[in-house]
Amino acid sequence: MTETVKNTTHAQLIIGDKQYQLPILKGSQGDKAIDISRLHKETGLFTYDIGSKNSATCSSSITYLDGNKGILRYRGYDIEDLAEKCLFIEVAYLLIHNKLPNREELEDFRILLEEYALLHEDMIHFFDHFPPNASPMAILSVMVNSLANYYPEMGGDPLLNINDTAGRLISKIRTIAAFSYKKSIGHPLVYPRNDLSYCGNFLNMMFDTPVRPYTVQPEVVAAMNKLLILHADHEQNCSTSAVRLVGSAGVNLYASISAGINALWGPLHGGANEAVIQMLEAIHRDGNDYKKYVAKAKDKNDPFRLSGFGHRVYRTYDPRGTIIKKACDGILAVMNVSDPLLEIAQNLEEIARNDDYFISRNLYPNVDFYSGIIYRAIGIPTDMFTVMFALGRLPGWIAQWKEMREDPATKIVRPRQIYTGEQARIFQPLGERF
Repeated sequence: MTETVKNTTHAQLIIGDKQYQLPILKGSQGDKAIDISRLHKETGLFTYDIGSKNSATCSSSITYLDGNKGILRYRGYDIEDLAEKCLFIEVAYLLIHNKLPNREELEDFRILLEEYALLHEDMIHFFDHFPPNASPMAILSVMVNSLANYYPEMGGDPLLNINDTAGRLISKIRTIAAFSYKKSIGHPLVYPRNDLSYCGNFLNMMFDTPVRPYTVQPEVVAAMNKLLILHADHEQNCSTSAVRLVGSAGVNLYASISAGINALWGPLHGGANEAVIQMLEAIHRDGNDYKKYVAKAKDKNDPFRLSGFGHRVYRTYDPRGTIIKKACDGILAVMNVSDPLLEIAQNLEEIARNDDYFISRNLYPNVDFYSGIIYRAIGIPTDMFTVMFALGRLPGWIAQWKEMREDPATKIVRPRQIYTGEQARIFQPLGERF
């Protein structure tokens, strides 16, 4: 937990003829918040903030985000450095343990992931009972939640075995994801191999078949590493907040992560990169007339919106978007893939970067804009895009859950409401009701 420093200044709240002094808290990067933890006790009032757009629900030392300057850091490290110079498992270790691993620690972590890569054989039968068209996210959520029954060590002190539990989750989630895909297309399961890297193993489990062995390409592995790193954590977003909220009730890590997966499933959150591809495909079917769709997006009477532009917290270019655009150009060149959707995406970006309508509204391409094109090039189907997001976000969820459980200030999350229903009514017996 980040130590929150109390400033010497206070905010003054005036209600009627009474004045209240509210402490102003200051974070390590200078961000400030008004402490209202005693507001209801002292004034009888509470705040109203739909969507928690103006409320900090916790203090955290994991991710720093400055939306005005386009800064994103994990544990103090710039996302640009991590994406360029690290493996995904290094960043996973960093998020969970608050330090980049040395060679020995990284090797121990890699061995732990190898040890836990297999699923319990009884769990494999679960896949047979999902309908063929079941959503991969639904399968992922159910399977992760069921892990608590097969690995009950979380029943005691949940932090005592957190290293093993984190390694088990990070390793097994890629196996679950790959198995769900294989089941959906009726192919035999491909088991993990200890001679492959984390990302290489996932790709092999996804695409290897008895009749056409899959060759793991280093360039594809590098691109996937980068994508997972860019998604690894992002402050208190919807799914992370869900993990913390559910975890605050004292439930195990597996159930909390399952809640995060379900939150990520939403089209307004993790499903955004899938929406980008659907939008680009619609434009392609319409004769590549991207200018028509730009005009629709600018028409206030038209409900159409360009997917993949703008972000809730960034008021400038999403730093992840810059990294992922470069990666997209590189992987398409290496794989010799010609994707008509890429040209549409580039044209849309060019307009958005130079059009006052988009500039004045801070509508720059975000991380979702190009990630789907990379996944298409790799061969990952559209309905697996959000699963890929979940694979990347898992270490962040684990780190956030761990931080929440270690924080002595943690309380079960219980928001208030403003009641707008009926006032007290007189009860009428059944025979007197009309």
